[in-house]
Amino acid sequence: MNSKHKLDFIDSELKKIKQNELYRKLRYGKSQGSHITINGKKLLNLCSNDYLGIPTTRLQIKQLQSSSRLVSGNDQSYKKLEESLAKHKSQQSSLVYPTGYMANLGAISAIAKKGDLILSDQLNHASIIESCKLSDAKVSIYKHNDTEDLKNKLKQKAKNKFIITEGVFSMDGDFSPLKEITEIAEKKNAITIVDDAHGDFVFGRDGKGTPDHFRVAKKIDLYISSLSKGLGSFGGYVASKNNVIDLCINKSKSFIYTSALPSFLVEYSLKRFDTNREKQRKKLLKNTNQLTKGLKEIGFEIRSDSQIIPIIIGKEKDAMNLGEFLFKNGIFAQPIRYPTVPKNKARLRVSVTAWLSNTEIQESLQIVEKAYQKFF
Repeated sequence: MNSKHKLDFIDSELKKIKQNELYRKLRYGKSQGSHITINGKKLLNLCSNDYLGIPTTRLQIKQLQSSSRLVSGNDQSYKKLEESLAKHKSQQSSLVYPTGYMANLGAISAIAKKGDLILSDQLNHASIIESCKLSDAKVSIYKHNDTEDLKNKLKQKAKNKFIITEGVFSMDGDFSPLKEITEIAEKKNAITIVDDAHGDFVFGRDGKGTPDHFRVAKKIDLYISSLSKGLGSFGGYVASKNNVIDLCINKSKSFIYTSALPSFLVEYSLKRFDTNREKQRKKLLKNTNQLTKGLKEIGFEIRSDSQIIPIIIGKEKDAMNLGEFLFKNGIFAQPIRYPTVPKNKARLRVSVTAWLSNTEIQESLQIVEKAYQKFF
């Protein structure tokens, strides 16, 4: 009798992952402000996407509306939040999704179709890559932030042409050249889509986002963003003209065929939206400048101008060793490896938040300097 089980191939897959230093496992902890506690060890948290660090308010959990928004899950709180988000982006309408990932999947696949052409930045998020595949449009990848390559690839014939980019790239922390991109889009009559998950509530006037930072907000046709990063809540949203949002309501599968985001989370987002975000935003930018300056003085080559600061290591194993050293010395900064980033471009992705105090930043720099002396 053959003792081999039909699922044994999975063990082989896991073995390959471990051999390539790409094995991942969940770590359970409890976050509070600038710290996270894992297995009883309190660590300074340099992994959080809660950029503004808005003080937490108590959640009042009501009865859940566990249905699609088009069935019975459309609480009145959605209307208030969507009106606020549309105004925030200077758009006619907005639509809230359960997550930012689902917002990308739903919106892009709803408006782009067979016969269209999508120009997508080489380093766009996985959710954008997957949504482009779902659309049935032809997808052409242009080199990262390379506007000349974008221009060349826009010469292809198509019914509708879309340019999709992130505002702030999630792994490199660099900005998209939105001024140049919008100028190209205007000349070629292309539709511009910006996923501004990491720039929203952080950059621009009153945190209106990366396009506002570059003064091109009115030239963006569709915004896709997150409520779980700068705002520190949960969910995703899109903002655009009325007809685009109407089409998403009628064609977006990740909106139609899933349960609504619980209304207490929508109300939580509203509360955080109405706080003094500008005060927190200024503190975040100050912290970012302080930490970036300190890392450069230690000897790291830092190219990011945002709150996302990648420290490029290279080999996956080296990144894991560095991450473990920091963990033992009181800092939680997760190594990022393939397939999130290209092979042999593993890194520590440091996320700055307004939660951090000046003292905590100085303490973290002292520990990082020890790591630099040991590993570099």
